[in-house]
Amino acid sequence: MKAAGALVLAADPGEAAGRAVAEARAALGGVPPSLAVLFASAHFYGSAQALVAAVAEETGQLPLIGCVAEGVAGGAREVESGPAVSLWLAAGLGPVETFAMEFIATASGGAFGGYRFGPHPAGVHLMLCDPFTFPASGLLAHLNEHVPGTVVMGGMASGGLRMGQSRLFLDGRMLTRGAVGASLPRAEIQPLVAQGCRPVGDPYTITRADGNLIVELGGRPPLARLRELAATLSARDRDLLARGAHLGLVIDEYQAEPGQGDFLIRGIAGADPGSGAIAVGAEVETGQTVQFHVRDARSADEDLRRALERGAAALGGRRAAGALLFTCTGRGSRMFAEPDHDAGLVARMLGEIPLAGFFCDGELGPVGRQNFLHTFTASIALFPDPVR
Repeated sequence: MKAAGALVLAADPGEAAGRAVAEARAALGGVPPSLAVLFASAHFYGSAQALVAAVAEETGQLPLIGCVAEGVAGGAREVESGPAVSLWLAAGLGPVETFAMEFIATASGGAFGGYRFGPHPAGVHLMLCDPFTFPASGLLAHLNEHVPGTVVMGGMASGGLRMGQSRLFLDGRMLTRGAVGASLPRAEIQPLVAQGCRPVGDPYTITRADGNLIVELGGRPPLARLRELAATLSARDRDLLARGAHLGLVIDEYQAEPGQGDFLIRGIAGADPGSGAIAVGAEVETGQTVQFHVRDARSADEDLRRALERGAAALGGRRAAGALLFTCTGRGSRMFAEPDHDAGLVARMLGEIPLAGFFCDGELGPVGRQNFLHTFTASIALFPDPVR
């Protein structure tokens, strides 16, 4: 597998497309690519169709997926303001099939259409989804149950503020709803997911729940548990908790001592001061183990370093050929004091490999052999070089 990337800071779609394709093709050194991944900043919201059409023409109708996003990454840089296009070309992936999916609401709930995941999953599925019309968490839950072993990586497009405003790229077309994806059944990949939150206090068992409502936590109202926790924390952690408490759902209930990275993080959506119940952004069940979390730049940095160390070890002495980065809009300059944190750390720890990515409204990636929709994470699809 060989990859090449280009980050172009240009406002004109024709110029951006021409320069990005030329630079990425030159870096490939004449090897014909089999997949293009295109991310564009919000500046291209109004010219998205012109941009993807120009890229498709320059690449010769290469299989392509991508989206417009709040910000993009390319190489070791993250561009959170101003026009930018990040293009990633990959060769030697084996067969590539691009596809579009839609969610169709029905009386019984709904159904996903447009693409069928095979019964014998292999490789990876890259997916970019519209957050307003495509319930990605529902698809991932279905795959976890019915097609175990499927690996899905990607993110929710962040370029639109309401329904109909997302801009998804599929080959030479632009879509405003659903999801686009690429099936790479023979591609080797190391999936890495780094959390942006860390656990505080002790884990508890949910002793009473109703849908997404936790009524009792370890036999007591969750708000009472939260107040007890705040009283035991350092001043710094109390401040982080006051800025926004999160809840981590333990992924593997058989793990004796879950640590950072072993939780599915969900926001606390509301609370009832009268009953002490809290609502979280996920369905919960009696018997689940949970732990309160805080957003913390320092521990987010440490967890990404650990994830990249695991990725480097998994390469078994090979170098990384390229990577796709799906990082949360809550990271970047909103979380870290220094610019280019996630992309820059990948470059420092794995070398300046071809990398493209975007800031997501939710990141797709596997943890504990199951796929999840995450928040505040950096989800990285790392492609190894097949040659040692």
